[in-house]
Amino acid sequence: MSRAFVFPGQGSQAVGMGADLAGAFATARDVFQEIDEALKQNLSKLMREGPESELVLTENAQPALMAVSVAVVRVLEKDGGKPLPTLASHVAGHSLGEYSALAAAGSLPLADAARLLKLRGQSMQKAVPVGEGAMAALLGIELEPAQEACKEAAQGEIVTVANDNGGGQVVISGHKAAVERAIEAAKPRGAKRGMLLPVSAPFHCPLMQPAADAMQGALEKVTLATPSVPLIANVLAAEITNPADIKRRLVEQVTDMVRWRESVHYMKAHAVDTLVECGSGKVLSGLVKRIDREMTGLALNTPADIEAFLKTA
Repeated sequence: MSRAFVFPGQGSQAVGMGADLAGAFATARDVFQEIDEALKQNLSKLMREGPESELVLTENAQPALMAVSVAVVRVLEKDGGKPLPTLASHVAGHSLGEYSALAAAGSLPLADAARLLKLRGQSMQKAVPVGEGAMAALLGIELEPAQEACKEAAQGEIVTVANDNGGGQVVISGHKAAVERAIEAAKPRGAKRGMLLPVSAPFHCPLMQPAADAMQGALEKVTLATPSVPLIANVLAAEITNPADIKRRLVEQVTDMVRWRESVHYMKAHAVDTLVECGSGKVLSGLVKRIDREMTGLALNTPADIEAFLKTA
């Protein structure tokens, strides 16, 4: 059996993120400095000190989360002397975490990853005027009933499943009124609760097409290498390694569903028994048990986490 490294998406950011890593490891400081220089922005200061109102902006949160994730992996490799392929058989990331996974696996240069995520955040924000779109979490419902609720609620507008997170958690996205109708339509289909999320745009739905177009143009100018271990793509819930295929799936990912539950099942079917979450927060490592009780989730957030992990790796 083996491990996969997984990388969190938006919502895992917090003021102070990465500060203890930067304090303990020059390797982490180097990562943050390279990203600051690539963005011509003191992102590391914003991560360390806030204000939270600025950190949570999509264009800041996305590169910030990638920065901490890649810092963790670089510390494992440089300070721990453990190249990624010796630690994990696959990488996967939730939404923006796919960029973190590619940077960690040597497919996407760090500076390019930072610039792409900055653009991705800006483009997603601009795609839909504030107030027109919404996202909601449906709890206690599985994918197919949630899709049925969206179909019933659309009524000429857009509402689709954005994230199939597993464990009875499905996130929907689209026009605000349609999302609100879908929350109600999900109740007779088993949803225990439906709540609007505090997000600035309706991610992973067809309303994001302008952002997908922007990412396609930007990705055409970037050179990807074959990742050191296979990537489990969000939109496929299957592994890919071909750089042209990876670019295509990164564009599709902007408007399509994050198939996280299926991705975890795919990894288990390929002998993965432990998901190691690298970066800020513990969302993905917390979801593991709800998706498959036989699998283990582990989060590497702090220097102590990394040191403990290296003793067993």
